[in-house]
Formats: sequence, C-alpha cells, structure tokens
Amino acid sequence: MKNKLIITFVMLVSVLQAQDKKETYSFSLQQAINHALEHNYSAINANRDIEAAKKKKWETTTIGLPQINGSVGYQNNFVFTRQGITGNPFNPAADQSGVSTIAFGTKHTMNSGLTLSQLIFDGSYLVGLQSAKTYLKISENAKIKTNQELKEIVTNSYGNVLLAQESVLILEKNKAILEKTLNDTKEVYKNGLIEEENVEQLQLTLSSINSALQYSNRMKTISSNMLKLVLGIDLEEQLTLTDNLNSLTQNNFDLALLKEDFNVTNNIDYQIGQNMQESKRLMMLYEKSKALPSLGAAFNFGYNSFANEFTFANGDQKWNNFSNLGVSLNVPIFSSFGRSAKTQQAKIALEQSKTQLKETEQKLKLQFESAKSDYEYSLDQYATAKDNLSLAERIENKQQIKFREGLSSSFDFTEAQQQLYSKQQDYLKSMVEVINKKATLEKLLNKN
Repeated sequence: MKNKLIITFVMLVSVLQAQDKKETYSFSLQQAINHALEHNYSAINANRDIEAAKKKKWETTTIGLPQINGSVGYQNNFVFTRQGITGNPFNPAADQSGVSTIAFGTKHTMNSGLTLSQLIFDGSYLVGLQSAKTYLKISENAKIKTNQELKEIVTNSYGNVLLAQESVLILEKNKAILEKTLNDTKEVYKNGLIEEENVEQLQLTLSSINSALQYSNRMKTISSNMLKLVLGIDLEEQLTLTDNLNSLTQNNFDLALLKEDFNVTNNIDYQIGQNMQESKRLMMLYEKSKALPSLGAAFNFGYNSFANEFTFANGDQKWNNFSNLGVSLNVPIFSSFGRSAKTQQAKIALEQSKTQLKETEQKLKLQFESAKSDYEYSLDQYATAKDNLSLAERIENKQQIKFREGLSSSFDFTEAQQQLYSKQQDYLKSMVEVINKKATLEKLLNKN
C-alpha cells in the first residue's frame, strides 16, 4: 500500500512539472519571420479566408450543375374541404338552380418523389462564376499583404528588442565605470584634494544612469512581449534572439536597393486596387445580365397513394407513379427602368474604382520615393552616429584623465559623460533605423 502511494505521488509530481514546463524559442530574424508567417493570429485567419473563398467559388459553381431533391409527404384530412357546385348532379330531381357541396379526396394521402433540375442559361450565373474567381484572388492578395506587413512588423519588433538589450548592456557598463570613478573621487575628497561638489556631480550622473537603466529593463520586457505577440507565442514562453544588432545592421546595407526602379504593378496594394476595379466591372455586368432571359429544365418522378385507412405500410397498398419534364423560360420585359438605374449605379461605382486606382498609383510612387530617401538617410545617419560615438568616447576619455589629474572640473567631465551617453543611444537607434527603413522599402518593392 505504501509503495502504491509513493508511485502515485511521483506520478502526480511529474504531471505538475510537465504542466509548469515552458516552451523555449530561439530565433534569428529570418526564423522569427518564418514563424510569424505560420503562427501569427492574422496570418492564420488570412489562410482561413482563402479556404472560405475557395468554398464560396465552388458554391457558386454548383448553381449551374444538376440539382437533385427528394421529398416525402403525408396528409391526414380530418375534415374534408368542400367545393360548391350549382345544382345536384347526384339528384336530377333537385333544384338545378340551387347550390350543393361536395368533398373530394381520401382521408389519408402519401406521396414521394425526386426532382432533377438543371440551369441551362442564365447570364447572371456566368458573371457570378467570374466574380467568384475574383473574390478568391482578392483573398489571396490579402494574404500576401498580410505576410508583407508581418515581415515588416516582425523586423521592427525584433530590432526594438535588440535595441533594448543593447541599451541595458551599455548602461550597465556605464554604471560600473561611473561607480568606480565615484568611489575613487570619494577617496580623493576624503584626502581633501578636491571639493565635495565633484562627488555630488558624479552622484547626480549615477542617479540618472540608474533611472535610465530601470526604464531600459522595463522596455526590454515590453518589447520582448510585443514580439512574442506578433510571433503568435504565449507571453509566458521563453524567447531568445540569436542575431545581434551590429551584424543585423551590416546585413541590411544594400546600396543596390536604392538603384532599383519602382514598378507599381508589382506592389500588392496596386494589385488589390486592380481586383477591386475588376469586381466593380463584374457587378456592372451582373446588373446588365438581369435583362437577359434565363432558361431552365426540371424532371420530376415519384409515387403517390390514397387510402381511407392508414395502410401505406401494407405490402398490397397500391402506389401510383408519375413523371413529367418541364422547361421554363423567363424573359424580362419591362421593369420601369429599375434595371437601368441599377446598371448606372454600378457603372458609377466602376468609374470611382478607376479613380481610386489612379490615386493609389500616385500615392505608391510618392511612398516609394519617400521610403528610398528615408533608407538612404538612415545609412548616412548610421555612419555619422558611428563617427560621433567614436569622437564622444575620445572626448570623454580625455576629460576623465583631466578630471583625475585635477585639470578639469566635474562639470566638464559630466558634460562629456552625458554627451557620450547620448551618442551611444543615437548610435543604437541609427542601427535600428537602417533595419526598419530597409524593411519598408522592400515591402513597397514587393521583395520576398
């Protein structure tokens, strides 16, 4: 009994540990993009939209295919419906100008049958088939647009996490250096070689660094959680980024990208606009098709039976078969110009879509020029920020030496420190800008 309790306890602990175990993810930027394209919530629903569009296309196609319907009916006439007739055909002696009633039918009636129907011609059906194809194309383009936006969002989010991580590392390094300098300065002050103001000035700087470090740690957590959300990962899971900010920036240097021509027809937004224009054109054709005749045929086959007692389950019950073939032609003749008004509305909507497509084309060209300029500027800013950081480091180092030797005031040294800290952040932000601006330009160029 004791052994059974021990085994049960061990199994329970194992189950609880398995439940508490968290999934661990490790991604480069490209791996993160690939994961998002498959697991992001918007990407999942975009795939479902495509599947729904395919089903809608088949639904529309089936309208023109043979349709078979079966029916079974039973009727119990509790009280017969009576019909009025003039005179009394069953009594010649009765007043022939009077009115008598008579009932037709049997107490029980049952019938069953099959109907095969086929649409032979309908203009709106032909337009509907084309519309279903366009609807599917719109869903597919929406999926492409979702993927492109996801790639840009993941790139931005990935860069923000790296930025936060690098900021924390730099601030921790600055803090360690400043704490050592502060301790050394306190010793010098104790010996009466410098004024207390020098110590207080360094304490103020250290306080600012501690505050910035706390903020950067919070941003590191927030940016990581935002990236997890985009990737479709639970916020409780562990996420490690394998790319570093410097190498990622170098990989995003592509001067050849600035020389590429912009073909607006390759842009997904323009393609979506073209599909919307096509859908409006088909809507106009659909309204026009309502003026065409429609032709259909139907074949009916079945059995019916009648009885005054419910004997339909008996083997000797008599069943009567029936069958017929029908063809129907519907010809629209006059609608008081209602169809014409709908057609004109559809035509106006088509013209509006053409104007919107032209506007989209012009906007995309402007966005491309702006994105290309922003990317080129980010490359220049990166080079400038790198040079400025190197210069700020030299200045701070010189001021630190002067401060230790008593040749410089604490104000000059603090100013050099603040300048260095500012240039460090500018340098990190310039790297992220290179990554982000390239992603935006690639999206406009429809780069995979």
